[in-house]
Amino acid sequence: MKATTTGPRSRRVLDHSLLVLGTGALACAVSILSLAPGVSEASSHREAPLIAGDPRADNTDVYAFTSRDKSDSVTFVANWIPFEEPNGGPNFYAFADDARYNIKIDNDGDGKADVTYTWHFRNQVRDAANQFLYNTGPVTSLNDPDLNFRQVYDLVLTKNGRSRTIKSNVPVAPSRVGPASMPNYGVLRNQAVSPLAGGGGKTFAGQADDPFFADLRVFDLLYGGNLSERGQDTLAGYNVNSVALQIPKKDLALRGNSSRNPVIGVWSTTDRKGVQISDSRTRHDTWRQVSRLGNPLVNEVVVPLKYKDAFNTLNPDQDRTVKPVVDKVYDPILPKLIQKVYGIPAPATPRNDLAEIYLTGICKACGPIKADLNAHRLNKDASPRRIVPAEELRLNMGVPATANPQRYGVLAGDLAGFPNGRRLTDDVIDISLQAVEGAAQTGTLVPALADGDRVNANEVPFGSSFPYLALPHTKSVNSGPGGSETRQSSLKTPSAAGAGVLGSLMLGVGGWRLRRRNKTS
Repeated sequence: MKATTTGPRSRRVLDHSLLVLGTGALACAVSILSLAPGVSEASSHREAPLIAGDPRADNTDVYAFTSRDKSDSVTFVANWIPFEEPNGGPNFYAFADDARYNIKIDNDGDGKADVTYTWHFRNQVRDAANQFLYNTGPVTSLNDPDLNFRQVYDLVLTKNGRSRTIKSNVPVAPSRVGPASMPNYGVLRNQAVSPLAGGGGKTFAGQADDPFFADLRVFDLLYGGNLSERGQDTLAGYNVNSVALQIPKKDLALRGNSSRNPVIGVWSTTDRKGVQISDSRTRHDTWRQVSRLGNPLVNEVVVPLKYKDAFNTLNPDQDRTVKPVVDKVYDPILPKLIQKVYGIPAPATPRNDLAEIYLTGICKACGPIKADLNAHRLNKDASPRRIVPAEELRLNMGVPATANPQRYGVLAGDLAGFPNGRRLTDDVIDISLQAVEGAAQTGTLVPALADGDRVNANEVPFGSSFPYLALPHTKSVNSGPGGSETRQSSLKTPSAAGAGVLGSLMLGVGGWRLRRRNKTS
């Protein structure tokens, strides 16, 4: 498909909005910086200077996809705390008990959350006066008295402006200390999956393998022009803290009708009580957003360095008001770098195709990608006047799950993959490199970049049922992630995702052992 020589109507509307709002846009960004997180680099691991100092608030990835094991529901996964070394004791890794973790859903396209799920975590320590250990013996259940440190959470649903707690005191799957301390971690994982009232929903929180896979040496000037350097999964062996939800589609869709209104926009955020430029852990009286994530890699490779911290504080409905950020969607930095390093000509600007992917969703009336996929204007009950350009991970819930997911997602003709939502198996580094080089319009992969980073799948397989995440690793990263304990899993797992194929069109169709003592609660 050829790029149009003039932008679509959505770009003209956006330009008009910027003229109206643009005078305050930079002032808005600057004022946000004054409120930016003081402490909180791929998909969104350490993506902005300030958030890098606050890992428990650092939202690394968000996923949204039709559940393979329950087709009438959507699974959401959001991760925090990048680069968790498995042997990081004695305190290991906990969610912050002074933060709020959110997954937000926009079902009418106005850039504001219509449905929000919020996790509030609390710490519980059995013996703080006489113990320094995370656990004092082998742990076989989440209420095991040998589990010295544990967390529980309340899950709050906000809908139509009203909030209510839908689940209380739910146990968190602990950090996986090691095979001596937790000889059957799969049992602990399963115990941390809890049903939601009303039928059909599930929730989970706990440690997991980091599902993001990539060779992050790409940030070394695209491997310095030497593509033979590719192929090392930088995230292999590391863990993250994850929350996951499985929610019926009717509970997410505009007016509760996922047939008429199948498109939702998704992002996750972290809030802290007040913020300060030097330290986001400083307490104040009001909650403020310190981290935000929708589409992968946006804050890393689209947003200029000057605005990264400010972007983390924005709500999507504000995106169109920050002209320097919007400009980098239509005239991105990365293709120019690729041209400089590899001599591959950058596609002509303005990049209306990227605006579709990141700001409006993909539809025939939205821009040069001539297919109706995941724009909010496809929702029959959505008001066109209220729909605004906003950076969200958009999912068409009407697209069924794919039996054999293709790692290139939509680029390989697999419409259930990124950028229509995001599955754990989607190779977002390779997809994003191709999309930024124009493959979304041409339907043809750029041959010189066809192998991407040569990291095509996660180092361990994902599960076939909720929460799908692989179990956390126990082997030290610096000794390599291939040890036997990293492969342990009590979950049934599917085969690894097949290699991506060239689509004719983008949218064509522990050393110590403790003797087990008698347990008392």
